[in-house]
Amino acid sequence: MGTFCSVVKFENLQELKRFCHWGPIIALGVIATCSTMAMMGSVLWYWPLHTTGGSVNFILLMNWTVMILYNYFSAMFVGPGFVPLGWKPENSQDSVYLQYCKVCQAYKAPRSHHCRKCNRCVMKMDHHCPWINNCCGYQNHASFTLFLLLAPLGCIHAAFIFVMTMYTQLYNRLSFGWNTVKIDMSAARRDPLPIIPFGLAAFAATLFALGLALGTTRAVGMLFFIQMKIILRNKTSIESWIEEKAKDRIQYYQLDEVFVFPYDMGSRWKNFKQMFTWSGVPEGDGLDWPIREGCHQYSLTIEQLKQKADKRVRSVRYKVIEDYSGTCCPLNRGVKTFFTSPCTEEPQIRLQKGEFILATRGLRYWLYGDKILDDSVLEGVSRIRGWFPRNCVEKCPCDAETDQAPEGEKKNR
Repeated sequence: MGTFCSVVKFENLQELKRFCHWGPIIALGVIATCSTMAMMGSVLWYWPLHTTGGSVNFILLMNWTVMILYNYFSAMFVGPGFVPLGWKPENSQDSVYLQYCKVCQAYKAPRSHHCRKCNRCVMKMDHHCPWINNCCGYQNHASFTLFLLLAPLGCIHAAFIFVMTMYTQLYNRLSFGWNTVKIDMSAARRDPLPIIPFGLAAFAATLFALGLALGTTRAVGMLFFIQMKIILRNKTSIESWIEEKAKDRIQYYQLDEVFVFPYDMGSRWKNFKQMFTWSGVPEGDGLDWPIREGCHQYSLTIEQLKQKADKRVRSVRYKVIEDYSGTCCPLNRGVKTFFTSPCTEEPQIRLQKGEFILATRGLRYWLYGDKILDDSVLEGVSRIRGWFPRNCVEKCPCDAETDQAPEGEKKNR
């Protein structure tokens, strides 16, 4: 724990506000519920502490809880690491290969992306995770992945305790008839009797905790396998998406080129060692990365620039014809629009009649795009983008003639 305290440094009490979010509240609630009920079940009803097996079982449960919370809080408070404000490459000529972030007033280092929630450019950003209310990136990706591994393992152990608790407590109290099953919820037949009888409330709480444990095992376990799949290829979730869009771009324009991901070392063990180290600190500084032979240092950022240019070409200009308040499920835009609101953390944006928007992708009743800002917009606001209903806008005549479709729609035709 001393190492954890030396790594986690609260710059101010503002960091504690990370707990004030539905993600950490639910995550910590599930951990507390499963851990508490598993320990109570072991001590009171299933495996007494005065036995060797009971003591070992209880210590193992404690270790699961400590390790899960350690990695959870490490991922939350150590953070992903941010690109220094005002950062620029050592060689000024390399800036032509990089994107510039107007919010951070700095160039985006290779593998970094700007997070709207954190309002900073994140080094080797994988995603913004609501469960830790922070980004997952260069510094905390290993802790986050270990949390995804330990949580299902701890839940499997807890689920075993819950099943055995209910089995041992109800075994002598089940009466099977021809048409009914009767359960006598009187005190357990155990010598000595437990301090707290396994009554109806204890049974309901144990059954509820079992459901949480099994659900967490499935959901978090799937996330772990997804993360390990991209980690062993030395990628992030965003980079996997960029690679897929690179293939789509090349196929769309039938180009004679091949995109090779530059950070895959060709060995899963080498890729694994870049993130997981004995010291707990990942290799590198989060700004410069080793690349595979034959690749350019800025291969990925060059591809990103190509994709952004392609997005601008394939975007469609719309004019706002009706005001939209930016609500998630607008009642005044029609029943179909209300029930098909995009299920994503990307925001909805407020629209005013007469504004113009460049739409880049869309659903049947919703579009996603960027507002075309004018000089009256406050300084420091680089982009305003998000979802909005289709029936609030109309395609500009100049774009209607070309009959282009937002990215994502053309592929579905």
